[in-house]
Amino acid sequence: MKLATLKNNTRDGQLVVVSRDLAKAVVVSDIALTLQAALDNWAGISPKLNEVYQALNDGSLDNTITFEQSACESPLPRAYQWADGSAYVNHVELVRKARNAEMPASFWTDPLMYQGGSDSFIGPRDDIATASEDYGIDFESEVAVITDDVPMGASVAQTAEHIKLLMLVNDVSLRNLIPAELGKGFGFFGSKPSSSFSPVAITPDELGEAWDGCKLHLPLTTHLNNELFGQPNCGVDMTFDFPTIVAHAAKTRPLSAGCVVGSGTISNYDRSAGSSCLAEKRMLEIVADGKPTTSFMKFGDTVRIEMFDANGDSIFGAIDQKVVQYIPK
Repeated sequence: MKLATLKNNTRDGQLVVVSRDLAKAVVVSDIALTLQAALDNWAGISPKLNEVYQALNDGSLDNTITFEQSACESPLPRAYQWADGSAYVNHVELVRKARNAEMPASFWTDPLMYQGGSDSFIGPRDDIATASEDYGIDFESEVAVITDDVPMGASVAQTAEHIKLLMLVNDVSLRNLIPAELGKGFGFFGSKPSSSFSPVAITPDELGEAWDGCKLHLPLTTHLNNELFGQPNCGVDMTFDFPTIVAHAAKTRPLSAGCVVGSGTISNYDRSAGSSCLAEKRMLEIVADGKPTTSFMKFGDTVRIEMFDANGDSIFGAIDQKVVQYIPK
């Protein structure tokens, strides 16, 4: 099943069911007005949404609309929680190596995670507005899952059953603000502005054999200024799978329905697949040459993040954004 949220001048948008080929959609106000409302009673509502989805794909509905990705909010325009992990520890290892820092052994056994701002996600085709290029503007191409209610202390086996939807993520990072923030010992805040998510959120069954219940085994493709930047495979070198990082998030607190948990930057040891963020490419340059030659994003730069199935069809739609200068209103 594929679901999206259309912009409608409200904070939480309008839930629609989207056809598998991303061509058509149908409004489902009689079932749930918003994706959050659906997640709040997922057991009762998802079968009704799935009935609409099957009819939509069968061509038996006459109340369809053309699906326009540019008309979408992120599937959850705001969420009760956005917790982003760092499941690809080789990425963390590289970052520390570039600054000659030892990596604690615990990083391989205890997931890293930060709690990001979730009250103002931006749409998948909306501009990334930033006050200054000096902030070190970067994209981070990731995958995220959405859960229903997860009890505190749930085991890894239990959390696997609570993963209801998947999305793509652009976890925007302001790299030059990070060192000072981390130096305070309290973690990220201003260096992590609003993130964006793919036009469509999907149920795991849409992925077929590419989803094994724990990992998504497909490349994630990123283009920077219309040139291929990277396409590492999400199922390769993922130290902590999704049930593990969801269980980590729920270790000391329950997670409410609509909690979004991210994978962190997709990264493979095989660097021939490219990278999923500018910081990693810069770190590889530092390791090889002693200094970076790749710059962070400038105003006018664009990033496109997308995943394709075995037939070359887009699964989630595309995050396609331009960096612009923020002008206070």
